[in-house]
Amino acid sequence: MRTLALVGPTGAGKTTLLESMLLAVGAIDRRPGGEKQVGDSSPEARVRGHSVELNLASFEFMGERYAVVDCPGSVEFAAEADAALAAVDLALIVAEPDPGKAALLQPVLQDLERLGVPRALFINKMDQARGPIDDLLAALAPVSAKPLVARQLPILEGEKVTGFVDLALERAFVYRNGRPSERIELTPDLAAVEADARFHMLEQLADFDDELMEQLLTDVTPSRDLVFADLVSEMNQGLIVPVFFGSAQNGFGIRRLLKALRHETPTPEHAAARLGLAGPGAYVMKTSYAGQAGKLAYARVLGARMADGADLTLPSGDRGRVGGLFAVQGSALKKIAAAEAGDLVAIGKLEQVAAGDVISLNGRPVESRSFAPRRPPLYAIGVAATNRQDDVRVSGALAKLVEEDPGLELVHDPEMGQVLLAGQGEGHVRLALDRLKRRFGVEVATEKPRTPYRETIQKGVTQRGRHKKQTGGHGQFGDVTVEIRPLDRGSGFTFTPKIAGGVVPKQWIPAVEQGARDGLSRGPLGFPVVDLEVTLIDGSHHSVDSSEMAFRAAGRLAIEEGLRGCGSVLLEPIEKLVVFAPSSSLSNITSALSSRRGQILGFGPREGWPGWERIEAYLPQSERHDLIAEIRSITQGLGTFESDFDHMAELTGRLAEEVTHRSA
Repeated sequence: MRTLALVGPTGAGKTTLLESMLLAVGAIDRRPGGEKQVGDSSPEARVRGHSVELNLASFEFMGERYAVVDCPGSVEFAAEADAALAAVDLALIVAEPDPGKAALLQPVLQDLERLGVPRALFINKMDQARGPIDDLLAALAPVSAKPLVARQLPILEGEKVTGFVDLALERAFVYRNGRPSERIELTPDLAAVEADARFHMLEQLADFDDELMEQLLTDVTPSRDLVFADLVSEMNQGLIVPVFFGSAQNGFGIRRLLKALRHETPTPEHAAARLGLAGPGAYVMKTSYAGQAGKLAYARVLGARMADGADLTLPSGDRGRVGGLFAVQGSALKKIAAAEAGDLVAIGKLEQVAAGDVISLNGRPVESRSFAPRRPPLYAIGVAATNRQDDVRVSGALAKLVEEDPGLELVHDPEMGQVLLAGQGEGHVRLALDRLKRRFGVEVATEKPRTPYRETIQKGVTQRGRHKKQTGGHGQFGDVTVEIRPLDRGSGFTFTPKIAGGVVPKQWIPAVEQGARDGLSRGPLGFPVVDLEVTLIDGSHHSVDSSEMAFRAAGRLAIEEGLRGCGSVLLEPIEKLVVFAPSSSLSNITSALSSRRGQILGFGPREGWPGWERIEAYLPQSERHDLIAEIRSITQGLGTFESDFDHMAELTGRLAEEVTHRSA
């Protein structure tokens, strides 16, 4: 079995292409349209009208077996495919015939180039195409690191595409609704255009084949076998990206595409080598919790047959066993006795595995490789069980969702008292909450992440703190005098004892420092106080009533009373932000950042991404919460960013008043 991945932007028609393939080979009985029969079967996908998770299916065509991994197109759900793409034999990129949408392909093309996965391009919706095909290919060429080689020449009647010429076979076909394309004779005019297009294709192939180049230079007509051999070899090596045309909705060009893939898709041995799997085993593409069936690992079997009940060795060296094997067709699982090499299956009861793991069948553990850097979260929301009795259930369900979805993170923020569910965008996080309710039967209350404000002081004071309490028997007595003075921004807190004569016994000086820290935990404005120095300069003690607790209380009182005279100012956290976006959106991005009180530091070309910019800025953390939604709306859904804490900055005026009012 060979495995194909369908990738490309949302709306390009990937799931429709999957179902059109299944219809062409007789695996389903209804033309794509309306409700999908195999793909997008989850309630969340149906509500949203597009893929939000991997869709897996398989079929047979002309005696050979294929599996298809249909990947979500939205960048919010791209992490679903991060582990899976490394294990496929060929990625079929699905695009629309609109030059204005060419840039939408760049992120997935970059991923495939980095992984070294062979790829081909299918231009879908050709029945809706308008304008010259050359314009479309010219717009697509800059976003691909490898040359795009048109395998077909669309046939136009006016502005309508009615068929195509196969440039390798030199045969013309016209589309027929509900039937395979019909072969027609090449007219003289069409033959002349075809000859030019075919020669251009051969020139592109000759860039990687000296024999073909010599034949073209000496006007020798290359054999069809040589042309096909070059097409197969150069695509398999990732040197070219063949381009096909058709319409998945109408079935146009689908059988011809399948025939090309049958001859040219690499064999599973190439994927096994890419994964570092030298012996028999399986590569885990994703995991999922399937109700009473427990945890399922969706994996590709490589190198040898895998039987139900087979012994496995995990990357950790621990042993496991196949607790059920299932063929996968959309949401339907069918129990099978064994899986052949190359098969894509679900494996039951492998609790310890995660996406990206390699499980071995020969008893020797295989170290898992990281094929994709973890995507940093771009949007977060605070979550808490609506019923306190559900805390344990909510915690367990969230942990399972995060384990299934590598784009999610669960962050515990003890200072702010929040649990944050973080993901790749608001839609991604809201989807997780929908799954939480549907699959695990728990609901959560949500709130915006809180901002860790601080406060500092503008001037210094000298302050005495005296704690005296008589309760019968031993009392409590601690007396200290401290100097409080501001430090440079980012200095934190410094405590320095400068006393003489033992006015505060040495063993109780740490208690004074701890008391000072207690007093700094909440300043006059309601936030932790930073960037100041406290110096212990005097004090007194009682031989009977003084204690560690008394001096801690005295230190706290000195700070609390002294801060009132120090002129408190509010500080807010500022992050260093790096935004990545298409160059065409640069001015809108900088305007969006400025409107959120951002400070633009500079911008320049994004390395390795033609037509993209890298924009650096300082941005208040409180302004970042929904920033990704604005960036995506500006950049056709492509833009992203990275953020890290950089420094604290003073916040004044109305915004400061609003913050302190909320904390009161």
